[in-house]
Amino acid sequence: MHPLHHLADRLRERLIQSAALGEGGDLHARIRELVEHEAALLDAPARERLVELVVERSFGLGPLEPLLRDPAVDEVMVNGPGAVWVERRGRIEPTDVRFEDPAALRHAIERILAPLGRRVDEAQPLVDARLPDGSRVNVIIAPLALDGPVLTIRRFRRRGFTPDELVELGTWTAPLRDVMRRAVQARLNILVSGGTGSGKTTTLNALSSFIGADERVVTIEDAAELRLQQPHVVRLEARPAGVEGRGEVSIRRLVRNALRMRPDRIVVGECRGPEALDMLAAMGSGHDGSLSTVHAGSAEEALRRIETLALMADVGLPHAAIREQLAAAIDLVVHQARLRDGTRRVIALSEVVRVASGPATRELYALRDGRPVWRAALTDELAQRLGRVA
Repeated sequence: MHPLHHLADRLRERLIQSAALGEGGDLHARIRELVEHEAALLDAPARERLVELVVERSFGLGPLEPLLRDPAVDEVMVNGPGAVWVERRGRIEPTDVRFEDPAALRHAIERILAPLGRRVDEAQPLVDARLPDGSRVNVIIAPLALDGPVLTIRRFRRRGFTPDELVELGTWTAPLRDVMRRAVQARLNILVSGGTGSGKTTTLNALSSFIGADERVVTIEDAAELRLQQPHVVRLEARPAGVEGRGEVSIRRLVRNALRMRPDRIVVGECRGPEALDMLAAMGSGHDGSLSTVHAGSAEEALRRIETLALMADVGLPHAAIREQLAAAIDLVVHQARLRDGTRRVIALSEVVRVASGPATRELYALRDGRPVWRAALTDELAQRLGRVA
């Protein structure tokens, strides 16, 4: 451990022993006074850094504070006290940040969860929560985590990327942006698919920017990440069961409720359960222009995934009926991936068509060897719908 970090820990222990951490008043001033007294031989920049370290260990998330202040860090992954990784610009890399022991890491976790009214213990060893700034937090401890507490923080970007910014970043191409703009404005139902960390929510947020300002939009999420700019947006967030095991409000219940709220469009952050059936019902019953995401490895797999999730609703519908509903509900699938160099790209745009066996995808656009290729013309029906939009 760096000598300055070791000294910061010692000074924090002095504060605890003197009960200063429980006192009122200006504790920052008390810490500065202690540093000036105990580390007078250090130069001014070193003393200032020492004050920051003691404050971090006393109030914040300890060694993680510098990472969370770094705007380039998108995700912080703590795999036990001795292994802290971050994702910067799409690349996962190790850091030299360490916790002294599992107890120090547990202490930081408790400081995160306590203000949220959540707790983690052996009876509830897995917690998913959202920080006040919108960042998502996942915690898992023993007996499920074998090498110490595991903490994952997905940073929240206060302003989503605009379509033009995604073109500049190379995530979209300009022609693809123009087609997707027309698709949203023509009220096509669009599903964004991709793997973990591929940027599905970023693309969903950008697609939503094409929705008209005069439309009432209801967003439904497991953990609120979308930031729509329209003036008439109703944001709903699912609620997990409390510590006593009651009070859960599921995504499916919120989707059903949204249908009674006179929405022009429904945006479901991610389909991951039986709410897929209710979403399909909404898309096929007059709520055109709805948007959602699903975890899948391809556009074709995305349809199969939605089909499987809809079957989980267990309402007794024949399999063929669900497949028919799926074919009628979803118009386009936008598939996104994170490439080996860490960049995120839309690698395919597919139209959903009906075949004898049910719904299938017809690839319109693909990224091949880094080059965008338009592989097929729009079907007459889709071309006609897009043709109504300038």
